[in-house]
Parts: sequence; C-alpha cells; structure tokens
Amino acid sequence: MKVAYLQVFTTLFLTIYGQIIIKSRINIYGALPVDFQEKIIFLLKLFIDPYIFSGFLSTIFASLFWMSAMTKLPITRAYPVMSIAPILVLFFGVIFLGENLTIGKIIGAIFIISGTYLSIKF
Repeated sequence: MKVAYLQVFTTLFLTIYGQIIIKSRINIYGALPVDFQEKIIFLLKLFIDPYIFSGFLSTIFASLFWMSAMTKLPITRAYPVMSIAPILVLFFGVIFLGENLTIGKIIGAIFIISGTYLSIKF
C-alpha cells in the first residue's frame, strides 16, 4: 500500500514538473503569433525545445505511475491526493515563475487542503 501512495505522489510531482517547466519555457518564447504559418513554426519550436520535451515525457511517466497505482488503490483514496496539485503549482508558480500570490489564492488553497484532508480521512 505504501508503494502505491509513493506512485501517486510520483504522479503528482511529475505532473507538476511538466506544467511548470512548459510554462517557464513558453514565457521565454513569448506569445503565440497571429499568422497561421507563424503559429505552426512557433509551436514546432516549442515542441523541439528540450525542456518542453522533458515536460511531455514527465506527463507520460506520470501516466505510467498513475496506472500502476490504480492497480493497488481505490480511486477514491488516490485521487484526492492529486487535488493538491493546484496548491503546489501555485507555490512553484510564485517561486519559479514570479506569479502573484493573492489573498484569494491563499484562501482557495486553504479550502483545497481542507477538502483533501476530509476526503482522505473519511
């Protein structure tokens, strides 16, 4: 059972890594162009960026860990752990991406933590 929860947390962290690294690299490249042909070229550049590619790979590995965890845990026990992803993304977004931390985000995080605790506990 402990291995299964380790797999769930690995899924969680690989998912978050993928989102943060992709967003950080997209911030470097800038906004999506308006022209269709420029959009295609832009998206191809994003796709071949090694960091963005690592984000895609982390998503694939996260899926493999998730499938493995699902063989051992009921989804009603495992999925609430995944609900802390928005809190971790908020935390890492503030630290690594310089995004704003507002009172609304803090209150939302408190609600998420409370709901996660209640759904796992009961």
